[in-house]
Amino acid sequence: MAIPVIDFSKLNGDERAKTLAEIANACEEWGFFQLVNNGIAEELLERVKKVSSEFYKVEREENFKNSKVVNLLNESGDEKLENVDWEDVITLTDDNVNEWSYQTSGFQETMKEFRYELKILAEKIMEVMDENLGLPKGYMKKAFNGEGGENNAFFGTKLCHYPPCPNPEKVTGLRAHTDAGGVILLFQDDEVGGLQVLKDGEWIDVQPLKNTIVINTGDQIEVVSNGRYKSAWHRVLSTIDGNRLSIASFYNPPLKATIAPAPQLVKETNEEMDQNYPKFVFGDYMSVYVQQKFLPKEPRFQAVRAV
Repeated sequence: MAIPVIDFSKLNGDERAKTLAEIANACEEWGFFQLVNNGIAEELLERVKKVSSEFYKVEREENFKNSKVVNLLNESGDEKLENVDWEDVITLTDDNVNEWSYQTSGFQETMKEFRYELKILAEKIMEVMDENLGLPKGYMKKAFNGEGGENNAFFGTKLCHYPPCPNPEKVTGLRAHTDAGGVILLFQDDEVGGLQVLKDGEWIDVQPLKNTIVINTGDQIEVVSNGRYKSAWHRVLSTIDGNRLSIASFYNPPLKATIAPAPQLVKETNEEMDQNYPKFVFGDYMSVYVQQKFLPKEPRFQAVRAV
């Protein structure tokens, strides 16, 4: 088995229906797919890789060598580390832009441009989901922007590196989890693998493909689609060689947004609603998620149902 690879440019041609069907199948069967010809210029993607690598070497590498996880691994003996991840990560948002790197030339400008293009791509993906699910155009975007208008969605970017690990069998790069939010767009390393998605009880490698964007669906897509599109379990393995780059961007609802299954996807049978998920405030869900991120997801929905 292999993660679906889809040519996004074919949405605008004679193969539109086929491409829509490929994306629908990927959302329903995998919760993960890779987009080639995704509309983001290769020149920009190459700049992103360059400034991200320089940023780590100049500003993060020495700190990681003295980090908690490195010290724990050095002191662990034969024990496997259970509650830590072998990763270096910073989060970029519109609110903390003034805290972004000033030491790495071109970092701020490049990452701003990249995030702008990714957000456009995320909204295009949601429009495709609308069409495939039979929802009005713009439904997903409106759901993830809440009551206050078009620009309320939270769009965050996690810039991660997974440095070489001397004992990869003793610590994971990132423990298995589903993502809490909406649409996730991942720009991953061209060469160093490690990302895996759980499919039918088997961990499948998400193969590095140059300048693709990996799309995965989060828990809120699962809710709005009333379970048609499931959020997928995934993890990152640590490796003894290579410093894996991973840039994951999240198109999430604002904390005050109310999330519920789309009414069009809820069937009425004998006056009972076939609604698989509760209606809740996203901030309440996040309060549960931060405590249970690496645990089974179904109890999270049950817990927020009781809120």
